[in-house]
Amino acid sequence: MKICSLTDIGIRREMNQDYFFSSEEPVGRLPNLFIVADGMGGHNAGEFASRCAVEIMADTARTTQEADTAGILNACVSQANARLNQYAKEHPETRGMGTTIVAAVLDGRRLTTVNVGDSRLYIIGDGIRQVTRDHSLVQEMVRMGEMDEESARIHPDKNIITRAVGIDAFIETDIFESYVEPGERILLCSDGLTNMVADDAILQILNEDRDLVSKAEYLIEIANNNGGRDNITVIVIDPECER
Repeated sequence: MKICSLTDIGIRREMNQDYFFSSEEPVGRLPNLFIVADGMGGHNAGEFASRCAVEIMADTARTTQEADTAGILNACVSQANARLNQYAKEHPETRGMGTTIVAAVLDGRRLTTVNVGDSRLYIIGDGIRQVTRDHSLVQEMVRMGEMDEESARIHPDKNIITRAVGIDAFIETDIFESYVEPGERILLCSDGLTNMVADDAILQILNEDRDLVSKAEYLIEIANNNGGRDNITVIVIDPECER
């Protein structure tokens, strides 16, 4: 397995409110763990929310007594949500802070993914498949047939999310079980990438004849060339590549 994890402030932001965790080594009972978080909130609350959520998730993964991967990931998100929500109650200046989460564990070819918000996980081979489902206003409209995907891509409210870690006392997560076929790669990313780079361009870049680090760097470069309106975080995983 080879992994490249990068984050970039983008062109228009003054602070990077994205945060990530990437470990190909075991984390508690998990064989590996990859997390991307995109924080939101005034002042530095978004940066605080994303960093704390990721750190709490990693700590929970090391100590939880949950036995299966899905249960561990769900416990990680629930603990992060509870801790952030309680912190916001005790520190009124941070109220309204929250963060998206997408996290994944690869066990052999079995990929278990959890997400809250609009950070995404893709499986990429001959084609590109979005595994996660965005919890956003426009994607809810797409799912109800009120908007098509192309309109959703350029809609002015596309960044309004309907779920985030830390906002409410209880959090609903989506868990996905997938299988990674030979030759396929995995991409976790914040919406700073997907709002700036179309899926077909992501597919093309990750299938180019260059090393994994160059591919990850090029994704960020293209996002910035296309406007770089937000922070950009990518974790690219090649399960079959030797280190």
